Amino acid sequence: MAKIQFLQLPVPPPSYFAATGNVPLAAASLASCLESKEDPIQGISPFVIPPEDTDSLGDKDLIDQICKEAPDFLGLSLYLWNTERSLYIANEVKKRNPEMVILIGGPEVNEDNPYVLGETGFDIAVSGEAEHSFRSLMRSLLKKESLENLENVAYRKKDGSLSAFGVAAPANFPLTDFPSPYTTGHIQVNPKRSTYLETVRGCKSQCTYCFYPKSSQSLRTLNIEETVQLISSLKDKGAKELVFLDPTFNHRPGFETFLDAIAEVNSDGQMTMFAELRSEGVTPKLAAKLRKAGFTRIELGLQSVNEDTLKRVKRYGSPHKVAEVAKMLAGEGIDLLLDLIIGLPGDTPEDVERGIHFFLEHGLGEWVQAFPLSVLPGTSMRKDAKKEGLIYMPTPPYRIIQTPTFTPEALRDSVYFAEDLLERRLDEFPRPFLCEGIPKKHDRFDWYPLDSMNGKKMDLSLLERGTRHQSIWFHPNDLGKELPDILTVLQKKIEAEPFCTIDFVIVLSDVPKTKEIDALVALLESKRNSYLAKTLAYRGENLQHRLVFVLRNDQEHLRNWRNSLEGTESFLVYETISPDKIQSLDPEDSYFYLIEGDSLSSKDWAYLKDNFDPETITFSSRVWEERWCMEVLGYGEI
Repeated sequence: MAKIQFLQLPVPPPSYFAATGNVPLAAASLASCLESKEDPIQGISPFVIPPEDTDSLGDKDLIDQICKEAPDFLGLSLYLWNTERSLYIANEVKKRNPEMVILIGGPEVNEDNPYVLGETGFDIAVSGEAEHSFRSLMRSLLKKESLENLENVAYRKKDGSLSAFGVAAPANFPLTDFPSPYTTGHIQVNPKRSTYLETVRGCKSQCTYCFYPKSSQSLRTLNIEETVQLISSLKDKGAKELVFLDPTFNHRPGFETFLDAIAEVNSDGQMTMFAELRSEGVTPKLAAKLRKAGFTRIELGLQSVNEDTLKRVKRYGSPHKVAEVAKMLAGEGIDLLLDLIIGLPGDTPEDVERGIHFFLEHGLGEWVQAFPLSVLPGTSMRKDAKKEGLIYMPTPPYRIIQTPTFTPEALRDSVYFAEDLLERRLDEFPRPFLCEGIPKKHDRFDWYPLDSMNGKKMDLSLLERGTRHQSIWFHPNDLGKELPDILTVLQKKIEAEPFCTIDFVIVLSDVPKTKEIDALVALLESKRNSYLAKTLAYRGENLQHRLVFVLRNDQEHLRNWRNSLEGTESFLVYETISPDKIQSLDPEDSYFYLIEGDSLSSKDWAYLKDNFDPETITFSSRVWEERWCMEVLGYGEI
């Protein structure tokens, strides 16, 4: 019996304790489609690497695990946030297991993505909605037949080049053709996580910046009876929060009746729900039905207040209708996500300013999320990018760099301007992991100079192992003298785990010299080659590799140095604080604090929670850090 493993890597979270939102629905759906009751694919045993592993294992441990289990086939689902790491893992697995057949698929895999197709660590690429194509492919592979002319499939030829994709098969098969992965057991319901599900595929909108219209224009749905049966099953399995991945939730036929059916299943309010809507057609009656069904959060895309821009990108719609529906939903007690895209063709910085003011004037500012445009492969916007004068990153996140009406500086300043008006940060904050180490966890490594080790060299091979998010702590006696060794360790660690989130923490005994800081920053900048590292590059921040200086609260000269910083540096400075000093902290001081120890009174917790920017507080205790992330920062699912 041949074995196939599926790997779907998570969105890298902004914090060690943040939920990743990783539910490997695509991978599990492919595993399930091989086991359809009417026509199962014989001779293959599928297995989905569970989130418990993908969320926690570092690069090396994940590669070691795959190679140890040695499946005959490895399938990777590529998304914007995991493409580079997935391709790296494919390359490393292929080096060690050259006979393993590696397949890639997902929205990143299409003939319009030269970055992905130019990589060499995979054998087969599958584009489009894959279930039918994938079944045909696996039959051919198991029978050792030619892959030539298979629909949606490109394959590695004997000379190492990649063939063209076979004819694109229309995505028109019913969603009932294959069983839900929740019913086959390839994905488990976890009450502590969101439960993702699809009841619709296809989208009637034709927004040029979105991949979906090209991938599937025909609207296919699970009917109400089938959907109710699935939701009831998920509820019985303990689901607490349902996230509908339907591209436009209210485009399905019979939407009002559909909501009534969900409300009946969820009459006890056991589950909360999330979906994305178009504002057109939403009435007060529908808003009430959404609330009754259990929807506690809804996403609405305004994208721009410039109606000419909305026509140009084929979004259409009315900003005033979006505001009307947003207030309608808010009136029902439903939280919102209101989208504004910065850098759309035809928009200007003034349009961004008008958009933020528009939301504020309607009392909707607390729900706005504004972000720079990504020019995604496979979209109409990517096809017309040269004609539109769009310059963008060729690799994830494909972030817009410049347009005829936005300079790079204007794009960055528009984000900052929106943050000033909304009085909050819009991007994720690169929160470091500064907790104490615990035995056998491999998420913290402490480096000491040779004279602190009684002449015994440290075992640097331990650096090769780690978790998805980890920290490396340096305890130098003399930073200048020991800097070469520290730089060597930094480079060695990044090379060993190039796609892990790593916080490089230096405990200071003296004020670092400018040239020492520059050397550290330069090394980290030279390794800024992944989605996570590039996401905040426009604002000089690095979500993947963070440089952190830690100073003790009894070192006045270090505090004076910290106080002299301008706040625009590409590193963070944390002052350690013992619990007995918490009440003496001044909330007016915009500094970062590392609260030490395991004991914290409810009074001190409340003082920190009520008076300080929550991003400026972190804890050495894992218990308190996790609680702060969940209760104060709200790092939950979705």
